[in-house]
Amino acid sequence: MLSQPVDPTQSACWPRMECHSASLSQLVGFTQSASLSQSSSCIPSVSLGMSVTRPRSSSRSGSLSQSVGLTPSVSRPYLVSQSALVSQSEGLAKSVGFTQLASISVAGSVANVLGIVILSQGKCGLSKCTTLYLVSMAMADLLVITCQVILTHIKYYYFPSSFLDITPMCSVRVVLISAATDCSVWFTVTFSFDRFVAICCQDLKRNFCTRKTAAVVLQITCILLFLQNIPFYFAYEPGAIIDNVSWYCDIKPGYFTNPIWVGLDWFDTILTPLVPFALVLLLNSLTVRHILVTSRARKGLRSQGKTRNYSDPEMESRKKSVILLFSISGSFILLWLVNVIEFFYYIIAGKNTMGYTNSELIFQQVGFMLLNLSCCTNTFIYGLTQSKFREQLRNAVKYPVTIFQLMTKQNN
Repeated sequence: MLSQPVDPTQSACWPRMECHSASLSQLVGFTQSASLSQSSSCIPSVSLGMSVTRPRSSSRSGSLSQSVGLTPSVSRPYLVSQSALVSQSEGLAKSVGFTQLASISVAGSVANVLGIVILSQGKCGLSKCTTLYLVSMAMADLLVITCQVILTHIKYYYFPSSFLDITPMCSVRVVLISAATDCSVWFTVTFSFDRFVAICCQDLKRNFCTRKTAAVVLQITCILLFLQNIPFYFAYEPGAIIDNVSWYCDIKPGYFTNPIWVGLDWFDTILTPLVPFALVLLLNSLTVRHILVTSRARKGLRSQGKTRNYSDPEMESRKKSVILLFSISGSFILLWLVNVIEFFYYIIAGKNTMGYTNSELIFQQVGFMLLNLSCCTNTFIYGLTQSKFREQLRNAVKYPVTIFQLMTKQNN
């Protein structure tokens, strides 16, 4: 029989998992080391319903002599579903964490499904390539919510020990969650680059800003990101073997010392989100610069022509595209900003996360919460910035009501 997993908030030494950005390899169910199991009739385990990611193989890994099983203070969590800040409020923290995760899973799932359905119809006044990028982003966000929030965090509350905690299954979830999050981030980058080309590079626009090109870019990006995350499947070993079945995932000790693993870990950290964060800022800055220069030139031409009440269709079209671009990329930057700042703070201060003060932990966990929200915001952005999307959304909401009314009339 499997023992009941220990609530992470009930243990003073629950493993703090590393989050370097959107790349998250998931550790599900860290367990005590095998030596501990020999002296106990049951094998206590920590189900990481609250944090799932790959550990950093830098100084954050702490002393290897501390652990092979629990790996305390190895790293920091990617997403935190419960608060370990104040031991006296463990029950409240667990309740608040579950409420937060349930809200995010429901809101995010509904919002992304609606976004996929409405955008796929092609009636929102957007170009085909833009629509494809937005649908792909919504699908990646939905996959993150499903694997990360529902199959990991929500599972922790209702199914703390299930077949998903078998070592091969939790290792697969490592790859799926990490790759899905990477796709969500990099699809935002590809969308920003597509809009940059459409606005600033008219010579390339005709050949690059097409549905076919967008499909190729998205496919290549997705395949490369999944391939990049596959090696991390082999970074884990069973946390416990019960009745010849391997359960849970522990990081292999060599992960922190092997140059190959260290290099892969740092490459993953740089790949997501540091490079995307910098690229989005750069592309938006160049886009703004181009728009300002173009606007001045057009105003000069209009003033020379002494034209009044002049309407510029191209500028109006660009305005809508720019509003959508800046809303999506701005949301990405804001929601990832706290996490990126905390990462650089860790690098500069050289402080282990287990030594964080309450204020530092609050700042860190706010960053994790915002990362959760980043998978839920795009559909709301479409509704705020796109009038045709709002119209289609109203029709989608009215449709079930209309069907119900027709069925009622037929029964009467």
